[in-house]
Amino acid sequence: MPLQPWMKLLSTDDHLIEPPSLWSDRLPKKYQEQAPRIVEQSRGEGVAPAEVWTYEGRIYPYIGLNAVAGKKPEEFGMEPTRFDEMIPGCYDPKARIRDMDLDGVWGAMSFPSFPRFAGTVFLEGEDRDLALLCVRAWNDFVLDEWCAAAPDRLIPLVILPLWDVAECVAEIHRTAARGAKGIAFTENPVPLGLPSFHTDHWDPVFSAAEETDMPLCLHFGTSGNAPKTAPEAPFAVTIALFGCNSMYATADLLFSPVFHKHPKLKVGLSEGGIGWMPYLLERIDFTWERHRFYQNVNQEVRPSELFFKHIHGCFIDDRFGVEVRDHIGVERITWECDYPHSDSYWPKSRAYAAEVLAEVPDEEVHRIVETNTRRLYNFPA
Repeated sequence: MPLQPWMKLLSTDDHLIEPPSLWSDRLPKKYQEQAPRIVEQSRGEGVAPAEVWTYEGRIYPYIGLNAVAGKKPEEFGMEPTRFDEMIPGCYDPKARIRDMDLDGVWGAMSFPSFPRFAGTVFLEGEDRDLALLCVRAWNDFVLDEWCAAAPDRLIPLVILPLWDVAECVAEIHRTAARGAKGIAFTENPVPLGLPSFHTDHWDPVFSAAEETDMPLCLHFGTSGNAPKTAPEAPFAVTIALFGCNSMYATADLLFSPVFHKHPKLKVGLSEGGIGWMPYLLERIDFTWERHRFYQNVNQEVRPSELFFKHIHGCFIDDRFGVEVRDHIGVERITWECDYPHSDSYWPKSRAYAAEVLAEVPDEEVHRIVETNTRRLYNFPA
């Protein structure tokens, strides 16, 4: 059964490719050489040079970061490495809307590319003043240009200066006042050299998220620690296992003090799938029941109770997850497109979603593809 025409698909996980002028248009002249900018890098004789980002003299390749929308699977790769090798919807918000119309998708929230999915590239900044300006510039671009192109369709997601809790709090309040709806945050701060969820370090950040009613969006890979089994293993192993990062984040948060201290905090697990959730919750509850008495964990509240109150997941192609949705909670599930990456079914996302959800009652489908997202991100119709 096709999706009903009145259902507006909202993706909780898309990506944007930063246009070359994002930072040069928004930062003082004294920072122009050190701020992120595009330079050309030779790829050999007879081949057009690659366009790469440079930031404080460091080179960051793969500007497109798997932005392969419109290509056949046989043509996929980590490329493109030039803007003219990707379709304009990757970096132009008006072209993105046209691509969404072609795809049958009404709205979307987009994660960064060059700054990484939670802005963690700016943790590498030697000049912290510049890094802070870079974070603010990305957020201003999203609020003033990207989402302003279609404010009823593009959901504003912002990044934080993760090295400074006070500045994180200030940026949450600054951007919330200007219409931000979600906060990109790391799935695990520890591999980034930051304090864990088991400390009180992040309490002011989580309190600010509660006060502004903005979810933390934990995209897999934002810890900088991709699943890798062996140096010789193909990248396909990593791709297949990336959802494990969302599992780690779930277990970490449910056994941490975070939700006990922040009862209104909302978390969206981005691009991690949903089919694993029933098993992991069963295992986590079993662990809590058997082992809580000698461990530094909460003794009164079952971890699954916290999950059903605080955590949401999303899926593209997770037929088993859809089948066991009652064990997850239909209200916990959102849909994603992942444009312009290789997991996306663009330009046939709506048709494929209809196929995956064909056996689900209309009322539940509507919640999964639209109303759960509107509720979670306070995004009115």
